[in-house]
Amino acid sequence: MNKLLIATNNRGKVIELQALLEDMDVELVTPRDIGLDLEVIEDGHTYAENAVKKALAFAKASGLISLADDSGLEVDALDGAPGLYSARYGPPLSEKLGKDGGERTDASRRAHLLQNLQSKPRPWTANFHATIAIATPEGNVEIADGKCPGEIIPEERGTSGFGYDPIFMLAELGKTMAELTTQEKNRLSHRARAVQNAKPILRKMFTPS
Repeated sequence: MNKLLIATNNRGKVIELQALLEDMDVELVTPRDIGLDLEVIEDGHTYAENAVKKALAFAKASGLISLADDSGLEVDALDGAPGLYSARYGPPLSEKLGKDGGERTDASRRAHLLQNLQSKPRPWTANFHATIAIATPEGNVEIADGKCPGEIIPEERGTSGFGYDPIFMLAELGKTMAELTTQEKNRLSHRARAVQNAKPILRKMFTPS
């Protein structure tokens, strides 16, 4: 069976992407499965640049078609922040902890976001945005996007998901992303929508011409 490398070391993303791609007629593998220890610096200026950089690096290192994503939370009241820097969002870290956000946690990022929103009028409308890049070892790349609109709420709700999920509410359901069932999240999330848009690309790549 053809293999598709899920090009991330983020366990939460791995679990989500495995569920979203389980209906594909390919064998899903992770960097850990194939003994690949690779970290890619995400220094692009767009989600697409970061996703492409990761997908190409993993594809070339593994010799496998690789799927990577970059995603972020865009809050209207903060002019689209934290956006591209969602994973590194937070107050300045001391020099000894480093400047790459390595000591920050999901909880501290959520707390920092809510602190920055306190003076802003509600509702705090927002979007989750995901861009997926699929790269071949030869260097060919295809891109797919997905967005999920919602609202930031001041109290955390739910125990599923990760990142900003407990404070991101989907208005049509009255639930946060962290309160969704797996089935609901795999239908409505930004990553789910990006994967749906990516599946025709994957089928084309894995189907002999």
